[in-house]
Amino acid sequence: MRTSILLLIFFISIQILYAQQKSYQSFKIKYDAPIIDGVFDDDIWNQGAWAGDFLQYAPYNKKAPSEKTEFKILYDDNNIYVAIKLYEEDISKIEKRMSRKDGWEGDMAIIQFDSYYDKMTAFVFAVNASGVKNDGIVTNNDIDNYDKTSNPIWYVKTAFTDYGWNAEMKIPLSQLRFSNKKEQKWGLQVIRYLKRFDEFDLWRHINQEDAGWVSNMGIMTGINNIKPKRQVEIAPYLMGKIKTYEKEEGNPFSDGTDYSLSSGVDGKIGLTNNLTLDFAINPDFGHVEADPSEVNLTAYETFFEEKRDFFVEGNNITDFQLTPGGSPWSRDNLFYSRRIGSMPHADIDLNNDEYAETPNNTTILGALKLTGKTKNGLSIGIMESVTSKEKATIDYNGERRDQVVEPMTNYFVTRLQQDLHDGNTIIGGMITSTNRKITTSELNFLPSSSVTGGVDFMQYFKEKKYFISAKLIGSQINGSKEAITEQQLSSRRYYQRPDASYLTLDTNRTSLAGNGGNISFGKIVNTGLRYVFNFTWRSPGLELNDIGYMRRANTMFQYLWVGYKITKPFSVFNSISINANQWSGWDCGGNRNFVGGNVNINVQFKNLWTLGGNISREGDNYDITALRGGPAFILPGNYNANIHFGTNHTKMISFSINTFMSQQDENSGSNYGLWTAINYHPIDNLKISLMSQYNISKNNFQYIDEVECNNKTKYIFAHIKQQTLSFTTRIDYSITPDFTIQYYASPFVCSGLFTDYKKITNPEATELSQRYYSFPANMISFSNNDNIYGIDETGGDSYSFENPDFNFKQFRSNLVLRYEYKAGSTLYLVWAQGISNSNSDGDMNFVDDIKNLFDYTSDNVFLLKFSYRILM
Repeated sequence: MRTSILLLIFFISIQILYAQQKSYQSFKIKYDAPIIDGVFDDDIWNQGAWAGDFLQYAPYNKKAPSEKTEFKILYDDNNIYVAIKLYEEDISKIEKRMSRKDGWEGDMAIIQFDSYYDKMTAFVFAVNASGVKNDGIVTNNDIDNYDKTSNPIWYVKTAFTDYGWNAEMKIPLSQLRFSNKKEQKWGLQVIRYLKRFDEFDLWRHINQEDAGWVSNMGIMTGINNIKPKRQVEIAPYLMGKIKTYEKEEGNPFSDGTDYSLSSGVDGKIGLTNNLTLDFAINPDFGHVEADPSEVNLTAYETFFEEKRDFFVEGNNITDFQLTPGGSPWSRDNLFYSRRIGSMPHADIDLNNDEYAETPNNTTILGALKLTGKTKNGLSIGIMESVTSKEKATIDYNGERRDQVVEPMTNYFVTRLQQDLHDGNTIIGGMITSTNRKITTSELNFLPSSSVTGGVDFMQYFKEKKYFISAKLIGSQINGSKEAITEQQLSSRRYYQRPDASYLTLDTNRTSLAGNGGNISFGKIVNTGLRYVFNFTWRSPGLELNDIGYMRRANTMFQYLWVGYKITKPFSVFNSISINANQWSGWDCGGNRNFVGGNVNINVQFKNLWTLGGNISREGDNYDITALRGGPAFILPGNYNANIHFGTNHTKMISFSINTFMSQQDENSGSNYGLWTAINYHPIDNLKISLMSQYNISKNNFQYIDEVECNNKTKYIFAHIKQQTLSFTTRIDYSITPDFTIQYYASPFVCSGLFTDYKKITNPEATELSQRYYSFPANMISFSNNDNIYGIDETGGDSYSFENPDFNFKQFRSNLVLRYEYKAGSTLYLVWAQGISNSNSDGDMNFVDDIKNLFDYTSDNVFLLKFSYRILM
């Protein structure tokens, strides 16, 4: 009896283990390769077995799928062939929406290969029912870490049948990374997405409470005696550009029309099957969408998203984010690729009757990028880029001279990460350097060189549900006394602050060094209890902004995030997520700068509508940047709240609304806003998205200027009423999956009206009223001719500052016709338009401002770019 029970337990255990390690056996084809047309009538598809038995992942985890799915995988010496049958009881319900490449529209078929078999990385190949490709890489064993920037060359067709639809794929082995072993063992996952139900069905079922994604995939065997393929691709391009703009009388550089013709080469060379060298010679990104409009009244630099293909692809490997999460510090990174090819640093001071022609961006002479992952789990990312010396040409009555506005610069990045213990332990490091060839005194304000470095460590526990991570970074910049003084005075550190005894401004320094780091631990799962504790710091001397991005040094910051998520549908709910956050921060002098917390709730209903909101509270802010280098200023605390909801995003028309408000203590300010979005699919191959945002903020303590008078520093502030209105339209029209027309247009209006001018008197006084002095009307005068305010204080102090009122209007649009006439070879036809105007009228009239915006002359760029990819 006892023996029988033990045998029963043994067989049950074997069955459970088998179920957990679901496997599929592929076969080598015995016939000619199939024609990729979505129809499985080639002899090849008589081989092998169809696999199925999918289960839902969402919304009803582990339940039977709404529709049946089967697949088959075969291979030869050069390619993987995939056939997927997607059954539909009612074929009229198939969602056939089209989009641009890498869109996520309509019903989809997805296959993922962990060909490294490192249980951390998966290559993704997806197609929707209309044949639109979506490809990318899942990294760090996390489905949310989906990098869709890769652009592999593969082939797919879809076809509709009487039982549903088919997806037929040919994936060259050169587009995958695998070891040189006789018998291959790959991770495998096949996924079906049903748009109308927002349903994900998995071949290898994964419980939502399980941590990790790639480590939970099934297994594919049967692939034997294949050799890693070295990928070689060369893509030369030719581009013609015409720019039209308003002619400026007397300006020899502004005749109203510019013409240019340029060429370059992009390429990809597989040094080994695991390491790929990307290169670009004289790259051009004229087809890339413009950055959004903004008015920045803070002391900090704006972060803009990278959109250029060369730098976007594979950027997950060169990423070194210092602080995780969604705090203002989460943008900080050792590598910020927008530094490369940015606007020249130097400004031109022109005399009367002088005109200048200045380049808008520095020229990228060339760039190299080596990325990949070895069979031993070592991820490698190395990037080298050189930008040219840029000159402005200055004309004075026909006499011309050049002035250097940017030195020749070399940027270098190296990133390494090693996976150990099946990816449960990850150690890594990164080094960056920037070297500028400064040969003229006008550029002495720039550091001549900078080096940053960092090490990171991640350890997972208990099937990757728990983790602890640590990062440590350091930096050193070198340059002239002028350059290092500029760095000490910058808004990132303000060494000149009179109340910061722990900071010393040294104008004789020729170098500056600092350090930073981050420590996190917590429990991250898809459902149930989750939590994260994080502590991060930046020393005053830390500097990342030569090739990285850092908002502010001289800070320490911690947060605690605790959440609970229910993903099992019940009653009217599909899922509910609740979390609470607490945070606080200090400067490196030990002064508490801020403290706060919030509570958030997000709900998805069974009809796929969503509803959510949060409420936050922050205490008084000991702001060390408010006076732009002056002493710290205590700003009143505030309450924040928002509510948002959205309709079913799978429908032909859907919309979402987000409304938010903030109220500062002691009636010192407020902020109210409304954001709306509408997505409309009138037909399958057309999508129209409309977004609008209106914001009105009032702030009693907006920094205006710092003036010197009788050896005294005056910090001038005012009350601002700022209004911002923007609309964004996106239209995607797909003639075929490879032939798309995309249109982006965004009018933007922002006004600022300043009143109640004041000077800061005692910025750290206990009572708010004692921290400032408002100027009475008899102390203020205004000159319409000069647009300047004058202040005459009792006692003889007199000074002035420019009228800060503004009304800024801008329109940006971008029309792109993209035709991929051959896999990897593209033709772009682009029309980009820009209109800008500003004045010192701080009032806003929505209708007139937007109407009048189009009365101004626009700048237009017409571009034709042709590239041809050669596979070798």
